[in-house]
Amino acid sequence: MLNPFVLLFVVYAVQSTKLEEKQPNIIYILSDDLGHGDVGFTGGKIETPNLDKLAKEGILLKQHYVQPICSPTRSALMSGRYPIHTGFQHSVIHPGEPWGLHLDETIIPQILKEYNYSTHAVGKWHLGMHKWSYTPAKRGFDDFFGYYLGSQNYDSHMRGAGYDLRSDYWDENGKFVANVRYDLKGQYSTELYTQRMVDLVSDKKAQENPFFIYMAYQNVHAPHMVPQRYIDQYSTHIKDKAERTFAAMVSAMDEGIGNITTALETAGLADNTIIVFSSDNGANVGCVGHVTASNYPYRGGKRSIYEGGIRSPSFIWGRGRLQPGSSNALIHVTDWLPTFWGLASLQGKLKPNHPISTKPLDGVNQWLAISENKDSERTEILLNIDPYPLPCGHRVPNYGIRWKGWKLILGSGGPPDGWYPAPNMTAQQETCHKPIEGYVELYNIELDPYEHRNVSDRYPHLVKKLAHKLLAYNETAVPPGNMKVDPAASPKHFNYTWMPWMGEEEEVGEDMRKNLWEIEKYSWVQSEVEELPDPCLQSFSNSVDML
Repeated sequence: MLNPFVLLFVVYAVQSTKLEEKQPNIIYILSDDLGHGDVGFTGGKIETPNLDKLAKEGILLKQHYVQPICSPTRSALMSGRYPIHTGFQHSVIHPGEPWGLHLDETIIPQILKEYNYSTHAVGKWHLGMHKWSYTPAKRGFDDFFGYYLGSQNYDSHMRGAGYDLRSDYWDENGKFVANVRYDLKGQYSTELYTQRMVDLVSDKKAQENPFFIYMAYQNVHAPHMVPQRYIDQYSTHIKDKAERTFAAMVSAMDEGIGNITTALETAGLADNTIIVFSSDNGANVGCVGHVTASNYPYRGGKRSIYEGGIRSPSFIWGRGRLQPGSSNALIHVTDWLPTFWGLASLQGKLKPNHPISTKPLDGVNQWLAISENKDSERTEILLNIDPYPLPCGHRVPNYGIRWKGWKLILGSGGPPDGWYPAPNMTAQQETCHKPIEGYVELYNIELDPYEHRNVSDRYPHLVKKLAHKLLAYNETAVPPGNMKVDPAASPKHFNYTWMPWMGEEEEVGEDMRKNLWEIEKYSWVQSEVEELPDPCLQSFSNSVDML
């Protein structure tokens, strides 16, 4: 009699082989400012049953790295290139700044369309909107429903004095249509984006061609807002109001993801769909008055190149293609462009409709490393090179690289640079003190993933080796693209709506380039966050020799 486990493996192998011969639907779900300790599948205390189910059925990506802040991660994802190569190594695009991801960068939807994919973007863009050509529906997406800027009110959809919620698409006659959705004012954005996703996968067109959907949720970025019904779920076991609101925001996103997967099942598309989930950076635990998020037990958070700022809670789900488990492969957000390219082309078996040209990619195709647990081509990750001070972040230049099991930081890894306790920890767990900072920091991440022991003085040869790698990367860097705010961008010129304000032939003068050596008091810092001393840091002992 055939062993049932052997039979199960045979069935899986046959099903997997058939699916490998078919182009998969691809959904990339990107959360905003979500920390390692904010989801259940990493051991966090917030209830995320839908994410947990997908993570359990899929492959947990234990070493998935992103950039320390928003726009740089999104540029790296879309282009497959490090931010030092696209001008996104410093800070983000602030409202009214005339710059974005250069138009000579070939991005994911442009590649997948050459393999007959329909392409859709939902939620946050934050890669440029000073000209129409920088907006998503002009960059390879068939349609876009969401907002161009980096943050906004979840209900009013206002950023400062301007409205920012739109539906852009190409109609059946090939005409570009841009609609500002004033009619949706007062409706919670997370639920709007989820419904858009459900509509996309439920549409009959989703059965005709494979699709790529980039779903960039607003949650859990400030301002912290959520309908009361989500808050009520935590009324008995989270006493603090701010923490309760934050947990409810995570739950609202989790419920939305559950609705999306249900729609996939109902449409019969689940078996041929791959879902990747990650955050754009670590939780925002610095520069805030009340820490409600958590990167625990990792060090640092948003804006830092410590693990808490760049190691994202991530998984990939692909029922029938991937056996449940976990992967220790070293993965960077730049890897998804070549990985999705490989999936769309059936690993090179299909030819594109037209030749595809990209600039040199920093990402690698990770499909075999993920699906078959083979050795990854990647042995190092440039974490970032930012030669300028960052508001609410590092005050001196910071350089960081991960090479095999080692990590080198030159300059300053943060702030934030502490081990921030998760909400609702006991008083005993909150006992802590500040660590000692150094200009040169070397960590054995395999043995010391929480970065308690700086061993740079013990391994000078490794410091030198990795420093040379950083210098070599620095030789390839382009100048940061950051620009000053252009007064012509003011929403008061456009019925108090954020709109592209520059003509396609209009050039941005060098006089608009921002002096990045000055630590500027950006309006978004003043209006949304308050810089305070670091909260209590998790204690640790140096008595254990980690090497």
